[in-house]
Amino acid sequence: MLIHLGKPMRAAAVLALTALSPLPAFAEDDKETWRLFVADHTQPVVRALDAASGNEIGRFDLGGYAALSLSESGKTVFAVQGDKDTVQVIASGIALSDHGEHRDIEASDPKLLPGIITGKKPSHVVTHGDDVAVFYDHGGKLDLFQESALLGGKGNATSIDTTAAHHGVAVPMGRYVLVSVPNMTTEVKPDEQPPRLGLRVVDRQGKQLGDVATCTGLHGEASSARLVAFGCAEGVLVARPDGLNAPKLEMVAYGSDLPEGKVSTLLGGRSMQFFLGNYGEDKVVLIDPDAAAPYRLVDLPTRRVDFALDPANVRNAYILTEDGKLHVLDVVSGEIVRSAGVTEPYSKDGHWRDPRPRLAVAGDRIAITDPRHSLVRMIDSDSLKETATIPVEGMPYAIVAVGGSGAKH
Repeated sequence: MLIHLGKPMRAAAVLALTALSPLPAFAEDDKETWRLFVADHTQPVVRALDAASGNEIGRFDLGGYAALSLSESGKTVFAVQGDKDTVQVIASGIALSDHGEHRDIEASDPKLLPGIITGKKPSHVVTHGDDVAVFYDHGGKLDLFQESALLGGKGNATSIDTTAAHHGVAVPMGRYVLVSVPNMTTEVKPDEQPPRLGLRVVDRQGKQLGDVATCTGLHGEASSARLVAFGCAEGVLVARPDGLNAPKLEMVAYGSDLPEGKVSTLLGGRSMQFFLGNYGEDKVVLIDPDAAAPYRLVDLPTRRVDFALDPANVRNAYILTEDGKLHVLDVVSGEIVRSAGVTEPYSKDGHWRDPRPRLAVAGDRIAITDPRHSLVRMIDSDSLKETATIPVEGMPYAIVAVGGSGAKH
């Protein structure tokens, strides 16, 4: 749980909110701002970069190596340090607010917030609205925070039991929380954790509602529209809201048309209801839970290194493969419409944590870390040509992009 408030803190998704036009007469001007937050592969540091100039506008020294998780609002970046039992929170300095006929954008300096979330091996941080769920693999619990409270320097948490320590996930969903369930009947070695067998719905006090839904080997989650999806051995488990009642859990089975494989990483569409998932290492799958044929499989030329959805150009998904090529997938047609080489090859062989490129979408450009060359490469999303390179000390690895356009008053 949090909390060393007042103690100085030591040092992937993407928010794309576009202004509506025309702007009212009292808006001084229209401004687009994008920031990149980049974690180093070997050093305990996160850097904030201005995407337009490439200038470093913040450096945050952490307690350990960090994975990055961007909040749904884009106001906070969570630096998850599982090996150090901590999560540190960075305020992005970007705030977009809706004013009906237009949106406003405000930019301030990014900063490390003065509190540390602590727990035994935090793994996944998932936000939904103002809710923040931090899941601890070794703690047998999850903590619920409010993003607005964290930004205000407050860190009171509601803790919920997770049955037993396991590598799992929790997703806030309105008045409820979706929580993975471990298989306690399986014998495991002393240094191993039980596998996941399913998902349960609990209220904010941790009381289970309904039965556990089967989801063998649960891994990967994403939200799209009002749905939340999870990857399973049997298919994709979908949670649907049901008014004031607990969400309904429905399995979208893979079916006999798909080859052997499963989804274990998911991304959710923002403006259209769909999910994009991996399917093994050399395929991806488009998922529409409401379609008669919910799965559309897409073969890749080589194994996938990373992928991202474009929240503004909603038909586009970007997939980087180990041959160094970036592919644009039209999520409506299900076809790869163009490809180009953007990095040298990065093999998927070796340790899963080996330094490989990661993607983030920043407006009309795709930011790609290139750890081997200490660069972030900026790629035009239309032409797939490199428009700029940003030198970054060390080995830039995990990356998230925050920003958008709006009226500045």
